[in-house]
Formats: sequence, structure tokens, C-alpha cells
Amino acid sequence: MASPVSPASATVAAHTATTVERGSFCLARCTCGWSGPARRARDRARADADHHTDDHTDDHAGTAPR
Repeated sequence: MASPVSPASATVAAHTATTVERGSFCLARCTCGWSGPARRARDRARADADHHTDDHTDDHAGTAPR
């Protein structure tokens, strides 16, 4: 089941990050195709997603969402 990351940092242009659970692991995924490492701690996976979207905030600054 995917759970959205904090709305303030989740959607940046084409980047919408969520967390996905696989067995006892959780990983972050983005609509751009990126996926983070599998983590046992959900909060670490959410932090991965936040960092990914934060990293791409500057990439899309000043561009309109598609």
C-alpha cells in the first residue's frame, strides 16, 4: 500500500514520491521512475522520498507543472 509523503515536498513538477511496502521492507518511489533502497524503517523510506523531491525542487524552479 502506498502512502503519500508530506504534501509540501511530495509534488514538485513531475515528482510525486510515495512509499511502497514489500514484505517487511519499505521503499520510496517517485513518478519520475526513481526508487530508493529497501528499508526496514518506514520513516527512513519517507526521508528518502523527501530528500529525492527536495533534490529536484531546484531542477524545476520556475517551470510550470505538466
